[in-house]
Amino acid sequence: MRPGTRLRLVLRDLGSGSAFASMAVSGQLPTWTLALYGVALVCALAGRRLFATRAKLTALLLLAVAGVLGMNVLAGSVNLVVAACAFAGLIAAHRLLSAPDPATDGQVQLSGLLMVAGGAALSGEIIYGLFLVAFGVLSSLSLALGVVEAAVPEGEPVPVRQVMRPLAVGVGFAVAGAVAFFILFPRLNWNMMGPRVSPGLGAATTGFSNTVRLGGAGTIKGNPRIVLRASLSPDPGNALLDAYWVGRTYDIFDGQEWTSVSGVRSASQRVVTLRPGGESLVHQRVELLPAYGGRTLVALETPSKLGNAVANTPMGSRRVALQELGGGEVRFQEPSLGYTYEAYSLPPGGSGHEFRDLPSDEQDALLTLPEGLDVRVGQTAARVLNGEREPLAAARKLADWLQQGHAYTLELSGDVADPLADFLFERKAGHCEHFATALTLMLRTQGIRARLATGFFGGERVDGSYIVRAGDAHAWTHVLVPGRGFVTVDATPPAHRASQSSQVLQQLLSFYEALEARWRSAIVDYSFRDQMDVARSLVRPPRKRGDPDAPPSRMPPLRAWGAALLAGLGAYAAWRLLSRFLERERPHEATRFVDAVEAQLASARIDRREDESLEELDARLTREHHPLSPALVPVTRRYLEARFGGRPLRQGEAEQLLGTLKRAIAAEARRTAAESREPRARAS
Repeated sequence: MRPGTRLRLVLRDLGSGSAFASMAVSGQLPTWTLALYGVALVCALAGRRLFATRAKLTALLLLAVAGVLGMNVLAGSVNLVVAACAFAGLIAAHRLLSAPDPATDGQVQLSGLLMVAGGAALSGEIIYGLFLVAFGVLSSLSLALGVVEAAVPEGEPVPVRQVMRPLAVGVGFAVAGAVAFFILFPRLNWNMMGPRVSPGLGAATTGFSNTVRLGGAGTIKGNPRIVLRASLSPDPGNALLDAYWVGRTYDIFDGQEWTSVSGVRSASQRVVTLRPGGESLVHQRVELLPAYGGRTLVALETPSKLGNAVANTPMGSRRVALQELGGGEVRFQEPSLGYTYEAYSLPPGGSGHEFRDLPSDEQDALLTLPEGLDVRVGQTAARVLNGEREPLAAARKLADWLQQGHAYTLELSGDVADPLADFLFERKAGHCEHFATALTLMLRTQGIRARLATGFFGGERVDGSYIVRAGDAHAWTHVLVPGRGFVTVDATPPAHRASQSSQVLQQLLSFYEALEARWRSAIVDYSFRDQMDVARSLVRPPRKRGDPDAPPSRMPPLRAWGAALLAGLGAYAAWRLLSRFLERERPHEATRFVDAVEAQLASARIDRREDESLEELDARLTREHHPLSPALVPVTRRYLEARFGGRPLRQGEAEQLLGTLKRAIAAEARRTAAESREPRARAS
């Protein structure tokens, strides 16, 4: 195999691998298809074409795999689009392992196009865009090297070094042209046809369960994955948000875990009103990402109304109903990878609840203590409060005592018989669930009503909205204050309320999130309206500096003149190139014909003398009674008649003559090979 051919095949295989990766990043392909394609790609890159001599047998194997995928689709375990994408990847794998020839090369490139189209249907995130560009560059270089290789006579090396630079320049122009086409050509929003969400490569990390078990590992605090993205109105504009995102509350503690006393409170509905609203409500548009992994809605404390929910699935988006449960929890009716919805929350200060308005079972639960509660819990609470009876002041006093005398840690000793006593009196260290549980139960021992709340704390500002990480998962205490309702008091030390993950990892993910946001706005959501905005921004007259109330200038801005100049230069350059192309001296039809004849003679390795013309070669081969002479004579005669005799070639005549000559060359090659295999007589 020639060195240039080897490089071309490697580029072709890597381009196919990039196309497959553009589907794989969606996280929806079956694991066994990932494994099969990966093995095929590694073998192909190593030059092992395992299916080169077993084409029919392996084709049957591919049909069997298609049958397995079809059965999975009928069983409902695999989506039809996912199955089609997986089968495209398996076809590409089969072609990678087959003998390389022009037909196989074309099939690998075609399957690559199918796979990037499948990747757009399954994902569309920024990582998909990177693999799409990689596929375009690698496949373009491979195709260009194939054209150069076809023009080089058999047996001669492909001039890879000489052509790589112009090929790279050509690919660069092609990519720039594609970008210009994307920006300027009127188009629809990708999101109108593409997917809204994909599961990604990682499992969901948070969500809400029906219980909170004390003593569980706090490993989630070190997870930097983004689970929630929200835009707020009015926008506080702070880089870090000092706020609580509540999901649900718990009111019964049995000594080991928290549960809720109430069940389902309302039937399915589009909008759930938890409490009356008022002025100065904070509006939130929330997107729960696949890393969230739950069906509980989350909103800034204290939520008043939630609704307009949409479930984002790999196949599109659809409206979804909501259901209210006990503990202030609101759930989506249908499971999905992600959701978007709107919420309105009261400003900080209290929920506005009155004790008498609460359901009777919740009223009783707010003072319930677990059986066998360590007597030291109540004794310690009474000693710390020293007669303080006002609920909010008492809660803050106990929270200060907990923060001063207890350490925050995510390294726990495992399950113990009494985790609360272990936290308060033995280890004196724990995470947010220990601090919140201790404060809630210490308040109850003194006759002050309280409950446990869970959700997230904080939020980082990224590109005009706020993101919340899995590590921001948090627990705190609701204290019932007469006249104000439930008020949040957090006993966890402030430095440990938000995510505890690595700062470097958080910065890297924030950088990726910013890129992803730019990708969404500039690529995925880019539409005809954005194109019009770009055009208007170029020609919009500027306002005078330092006077925002002054009328805009009537003259177009400098950037409009610059854009017009560049457009004019581009049009002039295109016109010059087109004129040169149309005015170039075109080779005579007979010249193109004789070039093709000489290329075939060169492939047949016919010895030619220096400066020997076609008619001189024809005459010499006739004298030597060469086997190719009968086929070459009519070809030479028609060339001379077309070139000098005023009798041009008829339509299709050149192809007919070249075909006859090609068959004669092939027959001569077979005859020569047969003679070389015949045994020669030995001299005795």
